[in-house]
Amino acid sequence: MAQLELPSIARQSTMATTIGPSAAVHSAAAEAAAERAPFIDMLYASVAFTGLFIVLCCVVYPLLVWGLAQAIFPVQANGSLITRAGDFTTDTEEAVGSLLLSQNFAAAGYFHSRPSAAGSGFDATSSGGTNLGPLSDKLLNGVHDSKNPDGTPNPAADFDGVKDLVSAYRAENGLPDNAIVPADAVTRSASGLDPHISPENARLQAARVAKERGVQREVVEKLIEQHTDRPAFGVLGDPGVNVLALNLALDKVR
Repeated sequence: MAQLELPSIARQSTMATTIGPSAAVHSAAAEAAAERAPFIDMLYASVAFTGLFIVLCCVVYPLLVWGLAQAIFPVQANGSLITRAGDFTTDTEEAVGSLLLSQNFAAAGYFHSRPSAAGSGFDATSSGGTNLGPLSDKLLNGVHDSKNPDGTPNPAADFDGVKDLVSAYRAENGLPDNAIVPADAVTRSASGLDPHISPENARLQAARVAKERGVQREVVEKLIEQHTDRPAFGVLGDPGVNVLALNLALDKVR
């Protein structure tokens, strides 16, 4: 019996030798597949969530905000454009300006905006200030008679300082040499496009505007009062007079 069992034992040993390496290979492959499965799942989830949030944040949310703005605040959402008649519009061809952007009014019969350093002045495509410090000699005294390296005149480099602007403001408004001038009348705003001036600035210009238009000063001062924006909630910010709105209202006075 023992002799009969030996071949069987030998065959089992041979089979074990033959089957063993194959089983090990299958086992390693199964382990590798098991390790890849969570990574693939996480990759799919990451791609899916990325795509979802791209759609939500870059398509759905902007469209929702745009739609609500157009429905609830159409004037403000389209730039607060205004017509010559003083009415709000969304038609850029009909608009004469925006209540959010300053314009340069040079005629004596109009209120003048505060000075601007945006581009060459009042350039809505080049918003910016002077970037000059409060002790800057250029800011205070200006630069005059500028010249190119070859000695030829370069008027584009000239710059009116605060002292220059104070003198010009007093002269054009018929003020005495020692009259106190509001800061906003002789300084440029950070954006260069501030649409407001202070009520004090507007009142000092009222006499000139009234004389030029041949109307009573009281009429002009009443318009200033009507077009003065109050601080938000009564405490946030300072009162300001929108120059464009005020000048359009002046054109209606006969």
